[in-house]
Amino acid sequence: MDDAIRGQVTRSAADVYEEFFVPALFREWAAPVADAAAISPSQRVLDVACGTGVLAREAARRVAPTGQVVGLDRNEGMLAVARRIAPDVDWRLGQAETLPFADDGFDAVVSQFGLMFFEDRPRALREMWRVLRPGGRLAVAVWDALERTPGYAAMTGLLQRLFGDRAAEALRAPFILGDPEALASLFAEAGIPDARVRTRDGIARFPSLDAWVHTDVKGWTLADLIDDAQCERLRRAAQKELKTFVGDDGSVRFSAPAHIAVASKP
Repeated sequence: MDDAIRGQVTRSAADVYEEFFVPALFREWAAPVADAAAISPSQRVLDVACGTGVLAREAARRVAPTGQVVGLDRNEGMLAVARRIAPDVDWRLGQAETLPFADDGFDAVVSQFGLMFFEDRPRALREMWRVLRPGGRLAVAVWDALERTPGYAAMTGLLQRLFGDRAAEALRAPFILGDPEALASLFAEAGIPDARVRTRDGIARFPSLDAWVHTDVKGWTLADLIDDAQCERLRRAAQKELKTFVGDDGSVRFSAPAHIAVASKP
C-alpha cells in the first residue's frame, strides 16, 4: 500500500485539506462522533489519525476546562497544521498500530475517517481498545460505500478515464469500509464485543465545481499523482461531466453518508 492509498498527504496538501476539505466533508461529523463517544467535561480523550484536528478540537471544547485531549497522527504535515490551530491540544506523532500510551489511560477513544488507511486494521482497533479504560467508549467513523456517495463515484470514474488506475484508487480508498456488516466483523476480529454500527446521512459541500476539483487534487494524495496541466484537464472535463452536482447558485452538494461504529469497554 503506497502513500496515495494510505491517505498520506504532503505538508502543503495538509493546508488545503484544513481550508477546504474540513468544511466540505469533515466538520459536520465531529459532533456526531463526539456524541457517539459520550465525550464530557474532565475526560481524557484520544483522537487516533487526527489529521488537522477537527474532531480533537470538538473533543477539547467538550472536556474543558479540566479535561485533556491527545491527537495522534502519522503525518507530520497534518500535525503541523493542527498545532498551529489548536496549540493547547497534545499533538503526538505516531501510528495507530502501536499507540504510545499505557493501558486503560483514556475515558474515550475516537477516530474519524482514518481506519480505512491503517496498514493493520484489527491491530489498530485492538490498540485503541487497550488504551481505553473500562467503562469508556470507542467511536470510529468511516465513509459509506462509494456507490452511495454519488459525487465521488462520478469523480472516481472521471479520474479512471483520464489518468488510469492509480489516480482512481487514491480517491476510491476512503470508501473501502463501506459495508456495515464487514465493519462490524472487523471489530469482532479485533476482540471488541458488541460493536454497534449506525449509518448517518451527510452532505458534501463545495463552493463551486472548480473548488471541488482543486480540493480533491491539492488537498489529497492526488497532489503527488496529478500535475498542474493534468489538474487543468480534469477541471475542464469536470465542467462537462460533473455539472449535475452543481446547483443554481454554482455550489456543489451531494450525499456523503458514513457509518459510526461504537463499543463500550466492560
